[in-house]
Amino acid sequence: MTKKKEKSETNPYEGTDERVILCMKWGVKYGPEYVNRLYAMVTRHLRGPFRFVCLTDRNEGVRAEVQCLPIPDLALPDGIPERGWKKLTTFEADLHGLQGTALFLDLDVVIVDDIDCFFEPPGEFLIIHDWKRRWRITGNSSVYRFRLGAHAGLLTEFRAKQADIRRNFRHEQAFLSDWLHRQGKLNYWPDAWCRSFKYHCIPRWPCNYWCAPTIPEGARILIFHGEVNPPDALAGRRNRRFRYVQAAPWVSKYWTE
Repeated sequence: MTKKKEKSETNPYEGTDERVILCMKWGVKYGPEYVNRLYAMVTRHLRGPFRFVCLTDRNEGVRAEVQCLPIPDLALPDGIPERGWKKLTTFEADLHGLQGTALFLDLDVVIVDDIDCFFEPPGEFLIIHDWKRRWRITGNSSVYRFRLGAHAGLLTEFRAKQADIRRNFRHEQAFLSDWLHRQGKLNYWPDAWCRSFKYHCIPRWPCNYWCAPTIPEGARILIFHGEVNPPDALAGRRNRRFRYVQAAPWVSKYWTE
């Protein structure tokens, strides 16, 4: 009987069952503190070993526990609006030799409860289902899970037909949802796990004028999209006219290093 090989003591992530947390940072919109706080939140809310990888074009100020790797070249023509298309490079057939199951998290999410459950549901690809237009298949790519290298055909197709794809799809999450749906591999997280700060935390008008935002029951990750980011939520600020939100000081309890 062959003795089962023990995991290397110097590399706790050895083997294909590794859990990889992926994020991506390019340009100067988000500073290194977003990466550092995301790492800290994952550490507090994910049990057991994991590797934390940031695909980035600049690693200054990022904490040492984060493995910074270059963003693969998507080869978009000059002057083309980015709109998150770079995220598609997470589907490289060989992403810097990484193996295992990857959970991609946007830099500006806030984790408020344990996220072990995101590695448990069956399915080849899981993503947030769009909150407003439920009749569409489109997912929100702030949080998605997949097997590294498993969907390389998605990226191959984009690189071969990017002009047509950019003409037919507004952004990467619409294209990747459509592609995976055509493959019969598109699945969604339970609704309660990923909630929108904008849609689910801010009270409806006119209650938003006297009631502060709250965490929805069952939420594990809060998604900040549109005109509110975590610093805006802390300050009670919305970046659109005629919209009001009270401060949410509880955000600082979770969004911290």
